[in-house]
Amino acid sequence: MRNYFEKVFKELLDKIENSDLRVKTLDAWELAAKQGGWTKPEDIENMPFTLLTECHGINLIEHTVAVTKGAVALAESIKGTYKTPFEINTDLVYAGGLLHDVGKLDEFELVDNKYRKSFAGKCARHPFSGAIIASKVGLPLEIVNMIACHAKEGDGRPQRVETVLVHQADFATFNPMVMLEKGTLIT
Repeated sequence: MRNYFEKVFKELLDKIENSDLRVKTLDAWELAAKQGGWTKPEDIENMPFTLLTECHGINLIEHTVAVTKGAVALAESIKGTYKTPFEINTDLVYAGGLLHDVGKLDEFELVDNKYRKSFAGKCARHPFSGAIIASKVGLPLEIVNMIACHAKEGDGRPQRVETVLVHQADFATFNPMVMLEKGTLIT
């Protein structure tokens, strides 16, 4: 499975300057696939990015790439427009974006050609399982924070600025789908 993740995330992985961070990002995806029992790339290719609303064919990999690119664009926009009173670590934005939903490989399962919550997913949502996976492969605490706090679990919690950027990019891709489903998206 590692070769699959190297291939689908290559463009973004190549932008991570810290080689240890790059390797451990792949280690986390590989461990998540193993832990979740995912052995066929096509099952991950077909995995919806969420079970909470209609995905309109957008899979987890596409969502992960879009969120990462969106978070990086936000970081670059901020850094290129004004002087911030804080640093933005672009390597962390790339790695955190790529890893924000890694726990979904533990949260979801495929049964009778349908994706659903696994028992592990019922016990702990993907921000928790993803943070644990990141810790297991030795990723820095900054990345653990980004994964653990990118969704509602992070509301009111201390966060890195990179976490905020990934959170915003994630919800910019998720909320319109929910609104479309509810009929509240103005088109």
